[in-house]
Amino acid sequence: MSFGKVAVLMGGKSAEREISLMSGRGVLQALRARGVDAHAFDPAERDLCELKRDGFARCLIVLHGRGGEDGTVQGALEVMGIPYTGSGVLGSAVALDKWRTKMIWLAGGLPTPRYRILGARDDWDAVARDLGLPLIVKPANEGSTLGLTRVTAIAQLPAAYELAANKYRDIALAESFIAGAEYTVGILGDTALPLIRIEAPQGNYDYQNKYFSDDTKYLCPCGLPANEEKALQALSLEAFRLLGCAGWGRVDLMRDAAGKPWLLEANTAPGMTGHSLVPMAARAAGLSYEDLCVKILEGAHVA
Repeated sequence: MSFGKVAVLMGGKSAEREISLMSGRGVLQALRARGVDAHAFDPAERDLCELKRDGFARCLIVLHGRGGEDGTVQGALEVMGIPYTGSGVLGSAVALDKWRTKMIWLAGGLPTPRYRILGARDDWDAVARDLGLPLIVKPANEGSTLGLTRVTAIAQLPAAYELAANKYRDIALAESFIAGAEYTVGILGDTALPLIRIEAPQGNYDYQNKYFSDDTKYLCPCGLPANEEKALQALSLEAFRLLGCAGWGRVDLMRDAAGKPWLLEANTAPGMTGHSLVPMAARAAGLSYEDLCVKILEGAHVA
């Protein structure tokens, strides 16, 4: 299949710029290895209008976070009529917003941890009583666990709120902590890839352990019986589609001690680095990194 001139959108201005550049370099090399006329394009350094001027036929988006997964780039590409990978404007915008993601999942009857939106004048004792301890505080519109704090004592709540709401200039969301095993489910088209179980040091799957630590363990096969894995794959596909997401992505979830799943979030342009999980799951399904990148590019569209 001839793709024409392809832009790999990477970098950007979000807090995840460093990881996006790492992802983009990997994707660029993979596409070129498959004979694709692929070029790096960083929206932080070039105007998006140059995509049309320079004759790009389609875009593979590996921009992470705001400006890449929030529907803004997708909308610009829609206006220019340039096909792009992943979810459209609506699915991208909703999935990045963890607050509205939760509202949609709950309205659809899907399981997600209890939560509340925090304010600077909140009664922290009441928050702890409501959600229990430990609990998680995080920005509502950031990815890669940026600004996330696991709170084990009421006295930690003000600082956790300050980090999520002020440093990241975001709405701060608190949710009940689910004690159990953490899994991630890669989505490729209409298929849920094999589950990966994540075992991070001290159970802390933070930014450092996600991208730079060799101590985090990723188990694929995940160790679940086949019927239980299929049930989690089906739940993840349903959760992804309910948000309006399409193309490719990833759904993260926990499974508590009783075996009940709890949906955490959906990612519409997940990492494609050496530590990233969608390429790992694709390999388990018999798809190389290069072939995965080509498959993602084949799904480019204008909604």
